[in-house]
Amino acid sequence: MRFTSEQRLDDGVLVREFTLGEIPGTLWSPESAAPVPLILMAHNNGLPKGAARLVARARHSAAHGYAVATIDAAGCGDRPRSAADEQARADLRRAMRAGEPVDAIFESFIGPLVEKAVPEWRTTLDALLALPEIGGPVGYSGWTAVGIHLAAVEPRIAAAGFFAGGYVPRAQREEARQVTVPLLFLLQWDDEGNPRQRALDLFDAFGSKEKTLHANPGGHTGTPWFEVEDGNRFYDRRHGRKSL
Repeated sequence: MRFTSEQRLDDGVLVREFTLGEIPGTLWSPESAAPVPLILMAHNNGLPKGAARLVARARHSAAHGYAVATIDAAGCGDRPRSAADEQARADLRRAMRAGEPVDAIFESFIGPLVEKAVPEWRTTLDALLALPEIGGPVGYSGWTAVGIHLAAVEPRIAAAGFFAGGYVPRAQREEARQVTVPLLFLLQWDDEGNPRQRALDLFDAFGSKEKTLHANPGGHTGTPWFEVEDGNRFYDRRHGRKSL
């Protein structure tokens, strides 16, 4: 892992850009004299690590006492996309404009994104936990499809917060039964791009004995800010920390 820039923000949070092979990432770290727990934060469906909503969430959680890391996985953000990915996205835009079914198109590129992203997240986790300022435990927050696969195969994930707004391929819907960590699942009740019943069925499928569903009225991008604060308290409880 090579850090390429750093900036200390007004709230004391240290922001560092890094590269790990071909993987670009950002690490937000709080001021702390002892190693801090870690949250891996992923945005939905290939959006960049610098997306404003993700940055705001990461900075808030770092100020709360967590190291927060995000990466641009293969095909995400500024990283090159394959010709097949670009064609699938073009097909998706065309189908959405025409009001045609889009599930088959989503399957054609979200599934491969997940398969490529999870090994890169695990490689990043190895490097992050080698840093002296980061300890455990490890939480995950964000993109549900990646989070399901990561939580199913990565034993170091101790808790997960998923956003129901992204498309989840059929393979991950089945894999959800293997997710057993404590879970917080956020659902926008009126999300125009995510059928409500599909999200509720997915919540029911998770194998976690401890799982909580938070549903709020509004569309895809209308998640209330207090859910970020509640998410921090969720990780506090799972990680044995006192909420600030």
